[in-house]
Amino acid sequence: MELKHQITPMAVLAAMLFACNSSNQTENHSNNALQTNEAKQIVSHVMTKEEQEKLTPDAVLKEFIDGNKRFQSGQTTIRDHSEQARKSAPGQFPKAVVLSCLDSRVPVEDVFDQGLGDIFVGRVAGNFVNEDLLGSMEFACKVAGAKLILVMGHQHCGAVKGAIDDVKLGNITAMLTKIKPAVAMSQDFIGQKTSKNDEFVKHVSENNIKHAIQQIHEKSPILKEMESKGEIKIVGAFYRLTDGTLEFIK
Repeated sequence: MELKHQITPMAVLAAMLFACNSSNQTENHSNNALQTNEAKQIVSHVMTKEEQEKLTPDAVLKEFIDGNKRFQSGQTTIRDHSEQARKSAPGQFPKAVVLSCLDSRVPVEDVFDQGLGDIFVGRVAGNFVNEDLLGSMEFACKVAGAKLILVMGHQHCGAVKGAIDDVKLGNITAMLTKIKPAVAMSQDFIGQKTSKNDEFVKHVSENNIKHAIQQIHEKSPILKEMESKGEIKIVGAFYRLTDGTLEFIK
């Protein structure tokens, strides 16, 4: 007598449960593998004096450009900041100094995908140069060994708009006089010269970066000499808030 296999509802349910369990195991295995790979990517290393001395200004600039590309794509380096803080406590050997605006939308370390101990950051509304910031840059480069000075302005800068509009308000009035030279430099702009014109604001911001670099050259013989010897590089960049990109200013 030939026996025929019968497919019962219980058999179907058991098969479904087995398939579901196998799928979950595969997914959990994949997730565990992904977490393991991510764990391997966590960086706790901080820059040493020996590593800093081997760097060139061009190499640091390239690292900043590559880091910004990672920032744009969302593929930034995973760092153990607590461990980096402990490791960097005995001393610091940063690669560069960045002069940036005070603006809260410009996270300097993130923009260049850098960690603790990697960069000095000087911030002031409108990223202009004064005696305090010049002294800070001289310390960063001549004393602490930084290889790059980057002056970074940004899109929709409120300080630049205030200088264009000739705002009068407390100490802001005096502060904006540091940006007024860039407004004067921008009178060749063809179009509406107001803070409501984003293109004009960008034009003034770029001239403000150029003016800051000019001030560094004129008012810091130390930094000017270091640059002439190739020990450091001084560059400018305009940061776009809308997409995280950089435009380098010549």
